[in-house]
Amino acid sequence: MIDLETSSKSDALDKLVVIGDRVLIQQGSATQRTKSGLYLPAGYQEKEDIQSGYILKCGPGYALPNMESDESWNPKEREPKYLPLQVQPGDLALFMQKSAVEIKYNGEKYYIVPQSAILLVERDEF
Repeated sequence: MIDLETSSKSDALDKLVVIGDRVLIQQGSATQRTKSGLYLPAGYQEKEDIQSGYILKCGPGYALPNMESDESWNPKEREPKYLPLQVQPGDLALFMQKSAVEIKYNGEKYYIVPQSAILLVERDEF
């Protein structure tokens, strides 16, 4: 786990920039009991292969190659182009734990997950 701290806690997540095809996920609330009523020990949910959480921020997507010609008469600056991600902030995501990087930022635990490790999302509106 990577532990990051900032001096200012207000709007701290606004300072984070997610790169490429990755998303920032905050783990959802863990259930303390099974369906049959058994209480689970602390830390049980963290050892599962599949985790769930809410997507807070998304990267710009997959970088696309620059297909414009490199002619000397075309001096304009080229902005990078991206293929956007399918997921959006606010989605509830099921993701593979082993592909995620766990970080602790201002005392909160988050996961940085590539879109390819996300198995399923639940979205309220289409």
